[in-house]
Amino acid sequence: MPAFSQIPLGTPLAASPHAVSCSLPTMADIRGYEEKDPAVTARLQTGYPRFVVHPFARRLAETLAARAGLGGRTLWLASSGRMAGSLLGHLRATPAGRGAEPFSDGGIHGASHPLSAEAFLAAKLFLQNTGGFLPSRQAEDRLAALGGPPAGPENLFQGDAAGEVLRHLGPLFAGASAADLTITNSGMNAVYAAFRAVNDVQRPRGRTAWVQLGWLYLDTIAILRRFAPGASDYIHVKDVMDADALAGLFRERGSSIAGVVAEVPTNPLVQTPGVAALAGLCRMHGARLILDPSLSSAYSVDCLPHADVAVTSLTKYTASEGDVMAGMVAVNPAGPDAGALRGLVRDHAEASYSRDLARLAWQVGETSRVLSAVEASTPQVATFLEAHPAVRSVHWALSPPSRANYLALARGPGSTGGIISFALRGDLAQFYDRVRLPKGPSFGMKRTLICPVMYLAHYDLVSTEVGRAELRGNGLDPCLLRLCVGTEPAAEIIGALAEALGG
Repeated sequence: MPAFSQIPLGTPLAASPHAVSCSLPTMADIRGYEEKDPAVTARLQTGYPRFVVHPFARRLAETLAARAGLGGRTLWLASSGRMAGSLLGHLRATPAGRGAEPFSDGGIHGASHPLSAEAFLAAKLFLQNTGGFLPSRQAEDRLAALGGPPAGPENLFQGDAAGEVLRHLGPLFAGASAADLTITNSGMNAVYAAFRAVNDVQRPRGRTAWVQLGWLYLDTIAILRRFAPGASDYIHVKDVMDADALAGLFRERGSSIAGVVAEVPTNPLVQTPGVAALAGLCRMHGARLILDPSLSSAYSVDCLPHADVAVTSLTKYTASEGDVMAGMVAVNPAGPDAGALRGLVRDHAEASYSRDLARLAWQVGETSRVLSAVEASTPQVATFLEAHPAVRSVHWALSPPSRANYLALARGPGSTGGIISFALRGDLAQFYDRVRLPKGPSFGMKRTLICPVMYLAHYDLVSTEVGRAELRGNGLDPCLLRLCVGTEPAAEIIGALAEALGG
């Protein structure tokens, strides 16, 4: 009997109403999900919470809109009053959102606007990019207070949840004190808070340009494009290994560069730049360096000594049950702007909701054990894929040519994280529909998870020939698959892959 079985469409990939991923078992489901086909979306019980408004949040918005008499308007609920104010300002700055109004009810904040597809998209993308949606557990608690069902039972840490999380994570950021570490409601909000903090420090100095190193996670790219002051202030260096291009860029524009954002390693190509040299360039020219180790986790990669600010998603690996959104910002206390950045990060960060934090604290002690199991299997799975004739390319932390760069940051030779991206010689749909592994967005869970990452992250690009050419120009195969190895035995994962690959 196979170790894995196909999971029906829409099934949460964690035993919780707060699951951050759901099953998308076929390429037809992937397309339907992206194209908002009612036949697919009606079966989704949950979704990645920054892309799919959680059912609890939708229900609460409908309830509060009815209470407030907001017929003919769309109500968005935000993670705080401050975030709601930012959303309102963003909407009112667009033609479609000029009729936007603030909203508040019982400690829940948001903004409403007249029915409009343009305003809807503007609001959704703003909250998605900034990590500003109302947390699902907060929505659940408010619904209960309004007479709905009580929150479902779950294991929560009893005591100082923030202290427990910092007790485990603090040692990963050597030299940093609790004052240097800020827990946020999502990894994306951690990126946004760090970007805003550095921008606030650098802009008065006449530094407005931002450098994106390599192809990054889609919402990190969106932050740089959306919030950089002008079009010419967004600079994309495509090749993370091109040290000459970086050096030339700094010679030409070094005095205007506010910061550089790099993932170590990148998502989804799992490439690691030469971080020590990059940090030296930034320090020499007065730019600030933001590093994100989320793909492998801060447990596996030690990047704060090189960064001015490190950001990471705790949804990945740390919340390994797959049912909590959280992130963290770490300010390097030895950095030249550390004092200012500490306060500014806190000013821009969205705090984790109390029950999310308690759930995270209950799981955080498992992270080392989970990663130990994941990292024991990852090289075996990568080796299998590299040798299989149906696989055209494989990318993981120890792939050349960035292997040495990764090992310079890794906490040990086996600290690889669990991500393996690969492309096939044959048909994507045939393989994806056949493979019995769990399929859906996100990664860093106890269970193995696979997805056609470009279809989920950049469907607008993979669905047109011009977009596919853009991806190829950045070294990205439109049919790239992202596999995150879980805690199951390596032989079972390899067996499921072998069955689907054939040969």
